[in-house]
Amino acid sequence: MNEYRTDLGLQLPFLILPFSFWLLPPLPSRYLRWLWLLLIAMTILAATGATANYLLHAQQINEAYLHSKVMPTEPDHIRFSLIITLAIAAGVMLLVHGVVRSGFRPWLIGAIVALALFLHLLAVRSGEMTFYALGCLSVLYLILRKQQWKQAGVLAAILLLLPVLSFVAFPTFRNKLYNTQEDVSTIEQSSAGKNFSIASRVYSYNAAWSVWQDNKLIGVGKPDLESEMARRYAKLYPQLTADFYIQPHNQYIYNLAAYGAIGLLVFCAGLFYPAWWARRKRAPLLLAQYVSIGLSFLVEYTLETQIGLAFVVFFLLLALQGSLPCEEEDTGWRPA
Repeated sequence: MNEYRTDLGLQLPFLILPFSFWLLPPLPSRYLRWLWLLLIAMTILAATGATANYLLHAQQINEAYLHSKVMPTEPDHIRFSLIITLAIAAGVMLLVHGVVRSGFRPWLIGAIVALALFLHLLAVRSGEMTFYALGCLSVLYLILRKQQWKQAGVLAAILLLLPVLSFVAFPTFRNKLYNTQEDVSTIEQSSAGKNFSIASRVYSYNAAWSVWQDNKLIGVGKPDLESEMARRYAKLYPQLTADFYIQPHNQYIYNLAAYGAIGLLVFCAGLFYPAWWARRKRAPLLLAQYVSIGLSFLVEYTLETQIGLAFVVFFLLLALQGSLPCEEEDTGWRPA
């Protein structure tokens, strides 16, 4: 019952946030633009604080990146990297649609560049994976839909040069690359891989898959997942002690083990239905958020933390707000 009460509190935003947005009338376009600009401003503020802390402790933080650790951020580094990517996407769309006053355009461009550079200084794989996925989708869109070959070429060149520049300029990015190579090489050595993030994730996937194999339709139930995972760890990886047992760092596999195939199907249908509803609408921010969460689910159980769940649900709903019709005289872009 304690597990149930804890999880009930965690999952309440799934009920409260959609209900709250449903009660709201369609927000005016200028309100939506201000909210996305507020996200960019707050993200810049948080990135500035993290950068200042990095400069004060550069040697220790650079060393930490060789040991599967990252610089301190608020919120946690994985969710923060996803927020940065979403803020960059929002800033680019605001510029492209020309809804920012000319006096503020240089500031917004500077903010986008600063966030892109900080994302590589932070060097979190989840955020960078999303960043480059959205960049590649943008290149394809410019070529296939807009026939804007020059702009596509410039963007592709930026996406190719940015990691090279980051490797030369940012020790954190460079050390994260070295750490990732070493991490992957230890997957087959559970005694060594226990201290690395990718190897530990692979072990958790194998243990969770074993849990699901015995409970394919409805899973073992979320409260019992931890104990069931411990049993599989002890069987599959006897070299590991309980200190190194982790829950499956993959939202899809997590739900599969906890709720079974039926639960995973219901989860995917419920979460991704808005994407189907908006499939004929121009909603680039909704697409960016779905790409972000869809990819993050591959390497994290994003919805099992309060900040992760709030990030997913709130920004999906904010993007959906822009897809609702609104009677107003504002002819500027309605962020969606």
